[in-house]
Amino acid sequence: MIKEADLSTEDVAQIKEHGLEVETVKKQLETFKEGIPKVELVSAANIGCGIQAFSEEEVELFSRKYEDSKLEIIKFIPASGAASRMFKALHQFLADYRPEDKPLSDFLVEEKSDLLDCFFAEYKNFAFYDEVMQEIKNSVENYEALSEDEKHYVFVETLLKEEGLNYANLPKGLVPFHKYDGYYATAFEEHLIEAAKYASRNEKAKLHFTVTEDHLEKFKETFAAIQDRVEKETGVRFEVDYSFQKKTTDTIAVDFDNQPFRDDEGKILFRPGGHGALIENLNDIDADLIFIKNIDNVIKQEHLETISKYKKALAGELINVQEKIFEILNRIDKDGFNKHILAAANSLLEEKLSVKTTLENEEDVRNLLNRPIRICGMVENQGAPGGGPFWVKDGEGNTSLQIVEGAQMDTDNAEQYEIAQNASHFNPVDLVCSVRNYKGEKFNLSEYVNPKKGFITKKSKFGRNVKALELPGLWNGAMAYWNTIFVEVPVITFNPVKNVCDLLNENHQV
Repeated sequence: MIKEADLSTEDVAQIKEHGLEVETVKKQLETFKEGIPKVELVSAANIGCGIQAFSEEEVELFSRKYEDSKLEIIKFIPASGAASRMFKALHQFLADYRPEDKPLSDFLVEEKSDLLDCFFAEYKNFAFYDEVMQEIKNSVENYEALSEDEKHYVFVETLLKEEGLNYANLPKGLVPFHKYDGYYATAFEEHLIEAAKYASRNEKAKLHFTVTEDHLEKFKETFAAIQDRVEKETGVRFEVDYSFQKKTTDTIAVDFDNQPFRDDEGKILFRPGGHGALIENLNDIDADLIFIKNIDNVIKQEHLETISKYKKALAGELINVQEKIFEILNRIDKDGFNKHILAAANSLLEEKLSVKTTLENEEDVRNLLNRPIRICGMVENQGAPGGGPFWVKDGEGNTSLQIVEGAQMDTDNAEQYEIAQNASHFNPVDLVCSVRNYKGEKFNLSEYVNPKKGFITKKSKFGRNVKALELPGLWNGAMAYWNTIFVEVPVITFNPVKNVCDLLNENHQV
């Protein structure tokens, strides 16, 4: 272990002031030195082997089961992402191109950027087009006298720069995604409309967004501006609250010699621990069922019936499995443990939870059944980046279903690479979670995290190289010890917006 002397008295004081435990920071330093082992893939999960495929009858049955339930529901949306990544190519365009130097057409040929080609060919189809043009009309006196190339440059400049609409500094959730008759909708608004369809009870829907402190007021202002309209449209009253990634989940950064990275004043650098840190925010949510979906994964409203139907079906199947688990555990409490209960538990593990082990006693049954449950929608592999469903072997030889990111895989190993390439499905971040036990008590979700499934990434700070430690991902290592069910859902449920031209895809064009 790291010796106490490696951290000065001033370091220890800074660590405590940041709200961190000294022992936690020491373990993080040790992790940098030891490295994080890659995940051992056993095989890709597929239909019939780790992934269920609902029939139309099952979709209807499970949807009704969910609709008939009286459970308390909330929708949890990680929404702290900034829009700057969406517009990365446009930032580079502003830095590299000058209309007075060459025609835009020549520049685009030289750049060979499909994204820029797409943007300028179809920029009038973006939901934000009218807003940008109105801002130009208000602020650019000689716009009509400009050349077409100059107009294109001014459009991008007005879209992104602080003296214009400043989209570069917006949260992604507040960028206009979809244009409707007379108004545009942000991803934030589309999540409200979605929630009204499948995550409401008694004409009320609760949503929780994780945001950055800098963006909180913008979200509140947006909600205040649209609340009356969306509540009238949906007939649902919305309760929206927010939280921030906690400073106590920050991690220490190191240099390339694995020593604490320090600023010019000798202070240690701490960095946000990545989206896996949000397990703490999720742990604070008090509800029977929690829907989880990323902020940028929304769709134009004409497809919401399909989205809603499968969301309800996932929730209904979770309720179905949970009832069987609760029945077994309650029978143990009431009647004591016996061979019939053991047989029922083993059958449930095999048929519904895909746990490749045989329970032998009451302790095994309680340990493996009395856990948080997640049911995860999986879509057929379309070549999109992101994690996928795999059978994974842990350090003790146990095999379980996990969502694995590419960074966790040992793709230098030919066998592991082949398993990864054979994946038939990937993870669209479409989860329904149950976080209460059979007695109605909330689980402490931090007890079901695998702390060894984080990531070490390379960054830069102050013009110097730095190594950062990201905590186990929210739906990866942070849920490693949950009971897990994978279900195939339609590809139409996956519509992320990673770059601005994704908004030109059919499912975002109204």
